Amino acid sequence: MGTAALGLLWAALLLLLSVSGLPTEEPTSGEAVASSSPGNCRRCCDSEDPTVLADAAHVSSASPSALPYVLPEVRPYINITILKGDKGDRGLLGSPGKLGREGPRGDRGPQGIKGAKGQAGSPGSPCQRRFSAFSVGRKTALHSSEGFQPLLFDTVFVNPDGHFDLAAGHFVAPLRGLYFFSLNVHSWNFKETYVHVVHNDKAAVILYAQPSDRSIMQSQSVMLALAPGDRVWARLFKRERENAVYSDDIDTYITFSGHLIKPEDD
Repeated sequence: MGTAALGLLWAALLLLLSVSGLPTEEPTSGEAVASSSPGNCRRCCDSEDPTVLADAAHVSSASPSALPYVLPEVRPYINITILKGDKGDRGLLGSPGKLGREGPRGDRGPQGIKGAKGQAGSPGSPCQRRFSAFSVGRKTALHSSEGFQPLLFDTVFVNPDGHFDLAAGHFVAPLRGLYFFSLNVHSWNFKETYVHVVHNDKAAVILYAQPSDRSIMQSQSVMLALAPGDRVWARLFKRERENAVYSDDIDTYITFSGHLIKPEDD
């Protein structure tokens, strides 16, 4: 084979290699962009070695007498993405992270179905009745005699347990505790009104009105600590002047009321 034919063969081989784009090393994107010059097109897989480029250019333009030419070393391209090893063992559990922020409160869920009725509880212990109250009135007037005179009543408004003795005009305490009492009367024209609220046999408070040409309503109230069996009642007391309270058969001008406020254990 002649020298001219051998030179053409090497030129064809170099042209085939440049067209097929056999890679030597993967250039980075930066290198590919940096090595490109404006106005010239080149493949990213082309060699960037100036010596190789000069040799290739020399071969393409050399005369047949410059052959034979030694080809540059071509490095094989290896795709490392296909080289996958076996799955490794699971690592140790790491320490827990910090607790995150509390999230917003969610919407209220749908109402559930009604549950079954529970069993009845055991019966409670019997309790003592701890209640007492009364309210009575008088529809007739009363003039006092010498000394003390009990104020009796003829009308019952409230006396559910019979703690007020209407015949004697006394309230009898059924329980130990604190009681509240109130007495209301109407005075008589030009006559003195002098009435005691009595605890057992001792006057607790007094209701008083001086003689006047006009009759007026008078009231008195008191709170007493009573023991079972204690009595509370009202009485008129005559002194130098005539003592009286007014009422009539139509309206009730005189009332006496009381009730238990707070019972106390014996």
